[in-house]
Amino acid sequence: MSVSTAHIVIGLLNALVALVSGVSGVVGLARPALGLAAGESVNSGVVFFARAYAVRAVPLSLVVLVLLAAGSWGSLGPVLIVAGLAQLGDAAIGAARRNTGTLITAGALAAVHLVSAQWLLAH
Repeated sequence: MSVSTAHIVIGLLNALVALVSGVSGVVGLARPALGLAAGESVNSGVVFFARAYAVRAVPLSLVVLVLLAAGSWGSLGPVLIVAGLAQLGDAAIGAARRNTGTLITAGALAAVHLVSAQWLLAH
């Protein structure tokens, strides 16, 4: 795969992941119950977590999207590591809460960011 083709693929995948994460943060603010496992109810802790997720996810997503739009490949790698580690944290929370959807989704988003960062830093 050529470098330009890899940049296109990395750009599209990470833009999608950033949009999913950022939009999830905004939606979570409006409807915190969407992130709960079956049978759980919204309480002050759930609202706090939704807010904490949003204040991390939305700015990180915006930074990723801005760097992608600017073609700042050299700066993107370290930011993707941070975003990927944040997603790994979300996956760990999903695992601890036995929320399979969060575990799988956040794990997949983390993989995209971290594999992309590894490739960018190596090339």
